[in-house]
Amino acid sequence: MPGARRPLILVCDDQDSVRRSYKVILSKRYDVQFVANGLEALAFLKKVTPDLVFLDLKMPKRHGMDILTDIKRAVPALPVIVVTGYHSAEVAQEAARLGAVDYIAKPFGSADILSAIAKSLPQTNPPRR
Repeated sequence: MPGARRPLILVCDDQDSVRRSYKVILSKRYDVQFVANGLEALAFLKKVTPDLVFLDLKMPKRHGMDILTDIKRAVPALPVIVVTGYHSAEVAQEAARLGAVDYIAKPFGSADILSAIAKSLPQTNPPRR
């Protein structure tokens, strides 16, 4: 549809190589904003509400679970997908309890990311604030 807005995805991950992977996977279909830590993500969210967030758990400054809590407090309906290289059933359960809509273990493939988006992203894209 001409003029349709592409969904905005916020990627919060401290590893350059992982951010590059997201860029390759997402940039043809989505607008993507990258931040390197949770504090940058929270600052971004004060200005713009994306359609979806990919959130790494193990990052400098603050742990991703704390950032997840802050994101869900600020924008409860915002879908957040937790991504981590330190996966376990307990971590996945805690992320879900805190409001994550999905959980992906690193290393991930493009199918993992695109499937999580398909399950999590609303089909309609209202205007961003």
